[in-house]
Amino acid sequence: MSIKAKPGSSTPRELIPADLHIARCFSIIHVGTVKDTFRDEEKTLDKVLVAWELPNYTKEWKEGEGEKPFVFSKKYTLSMYEKANLRKDVESWRGKGFTTEQAEDFDITVLIGQPCALNMIQKPKTDGSGDTNQVSSIIPIPKAMQPCPPQVNKSFEFNYDDCFDLVWLEEQPGWLKDMIKSTPEYAERMGQLESSAHEKKVESETQDKVTHDATQGSDEKELPSSDNDGEEPPPF
Repeated sequence: MSIKAKPGSSTPRELIPADLHIARCFSIIHVGTVKDTFRDEEKTLDKVLVAWELPNYTKEWKEGEGEKPFVFSKKYTLSMYEKANLRKDVESWRGKGFTTEQAEDFDITVLIGQPCALNMIQKPKTDGSGDTNQVSSIIPIPKAMQPCPPQVNKSFEFNYDDCFDLVWLEEQPGWLKDMIKSTPEYAERMGQLESSAHEKKVESETQDKVTHDATQGSDEKELPSSDNDGEEPPPF
């Protein structure tokens, strides 16, 4: 008996309606350096994922948990160069351009928690298997629209410095987990952790040995002192 996977048997992702959606950024993930195609040319680029929740477009994902917002993410090259998509979207989002100095000093994690309006469109997939969503533009929430509701999902950041969460990583979809684990940043960080763990082990073993030697030395018995130094002690 053979077991064969059927093409297209996976559950298709539910599309978000093409519209201008109120949204809030809740997560930024530093993916790292990966191979990507840019203008029909394969390049090695540093990537980040910016994720938003759409509080007015919800669904009960798990029975009994109530409705929660749809989420959507967009992958960017981590660059604030004048023509970079990240810079263009952030400038449009904030409604104001950057000076060169501001762009060079901009920390994208300040976007977490910030509301906006996402112009979502539906676009055919490159493999012809159907449509997919895409963020075509990001703007401040128009005054005619209602304010963005309070954030639902917990704010989250992943990076290779102070927010390197391996537990979170193992819980992610295969495509994201594999992408992150393929980066040189991941390999370097894991090497640092292994080196640190080895150093701590050596330090612990050394301390145990010092403690053991000190304990052994304390077990040696000393002769009682007497007033007759250098002479045989009295028999009683």
